[in-house]
Amino acid sequence: MKNLYAAYRTYAQQHAMYRFTRDEIARLSASEERDLGISRHDAERIARVAVWG
Repeated sequence: MKNLYAAYRTYAQQHAMYRFTRDEIARLSASEERDLGISRHDAERIARVAVWG
C-alpha cells in the first residue's frame, strides 16, 4: 500500500509541475515568445517534456 501511495504522490507532484509550467508558458507575452522561439500553442508539449522527459 505504501508503494501505491508513493506512486500517487509522485504523479500528483509531477502533474502539478506540468500544470504550473504549461500555465507559465501560456502567460508569456508575444515578445517573450519570440525571444524564446516558442509559441503558446507549444505550452503543453514543452511542459510535458520538461516534467516527464
